[in-house]
Amino acid sequence: IDGRVVNDVPASERGIGFVFQNYALFRYMTVYDNIAFGLRVQKADKKKIDERVRELIKLIGLEGLEKRYPSQLSGGQQQRTSIGRAIVKNPDILLCDEPTGALDSETSVQIMELLKEISKDKLIIMVTHNPELAEKYSNRIIRLLDGKVVDDTNPYDRNIVEPIENKKGKETVSYTHLRAHETAA
Repeated sequence: IDGRVVNDVPASERGIGFVFQNYALFRYMTVYDNIAFGLRVQKADKKKIDERVRELIKLIGLEGLEKRYPSQLSGGQQQRTSIGRAIVKNPDILLCDEPTGALDSETSVQIMELLKEISKDKLIIMVTHNPELAEKYSNRIIRLLDGKVVDDTNPYDRNIVEPIENKKGKETVSYTHLRAHETAA
C-alpha cells in the first residue's frame, strides 16, 4: 500500500477499511459509538474522536440519529453507519463487499453516490454481482469466473486476461475500482 509491503503489519495498522454486506454493526452501540469504535480502540483523544465522528455523521447523512441503535435504523442507515465506521480512521483503501446487496434499488443508488463522494479522497475496491452498478460507478472493472480473471477494463498487461469462452461455472464476480479523480503518475 503506497509502496509498502504490509504482509507482516497487523491488520489494524494497514490503512484499510471494510464495509460488509450485512453491516457488521455492534448492536449494543449507538450510531455515534459504532463510528467512534476504531478511534477509541486506538485510544485517540476524546475531543478528536468527537470532532471526527460528528464530521462523518454529517458526511453520511445521519445527523439527528447519533443516539439510535442499529435495530432502530433502516438498512440504508445501517450501511451508512458501517461506512462511517470504516472510514473513521481515514484509511488509504476502502474494501466494500457487496455494500448494496441487502438494500433496495433506491437505497443502493444513495449508498453508491456516498461511496462515489468518498472515492474522491481514497481508493475504493468493491466486490459486486451487480454489473449495472459496476458499469455506472467505476472506472475499472475486473471480472472473475471460477477464481480466474476473465476481463479487465484497464489491465496493466492485456496478455494476462483470458476471454470468456464458456459461460459455465460459478457466477462472475466483478471487482470494481471506484476512483473519482485519477492522478497522473
